Amino acid sequence: MTTSFTILVGTMTGTAELVAEEIKDALEPKGHEIEVKVMDGLDAAVFERGRTYLICTSTYGQGDVPDNGMKLYDDLAARRPDLTGVRYGVLSLGDRTYAQTFCHGGKRFDEILTALKAERIGDILTHDASAGTVPEEVGLAWTETWVEAVASSLSEAA
Repeated sequence: MTTSFTILVGTMTGTAELVAEEIKDALEPKGHEIEVKVMDGLDAAVFERGRTYLICTSTYGQGDVPDNGMKLYDDLAARRPDLTGVRYGVLSLGDRTYAQTFCHGGKRFDEILTALKAERIGDILTHDASAGTVPEEVGLAWTETWVEAVASSLSEAA
């Protein structure tokens, strides 16, 4: 079963955007419909009921959301829209040498989306930059499994 989803990218150095583009390039030929949106300038209105989103974000500073995702995160926190009917997954990039804040950019999005009643599909992927693995490869492998979980969730709901 093919799926349709939007990847929302939070990035400081471009790594998360590279991961998102690799996912799109690998999965679209398999029939999946994927839109990549960098979070620059986005607000809570980006989330539509009945749609599926993949948050692909790095972590910055002291466990913060990247600068380009702050407006979206802050708008979600301020407006607190009801996101019932929104499905999402989280692919979070970080570095385990910062143990106290490892992958908190993605974890923060997960916390706010859950609080706003969106439904997370699958577990959060936390990629460790210090592990020596390639984030695009790890992200793609995880996303292929996540897409299957999304498809299963959609068929159960039908």
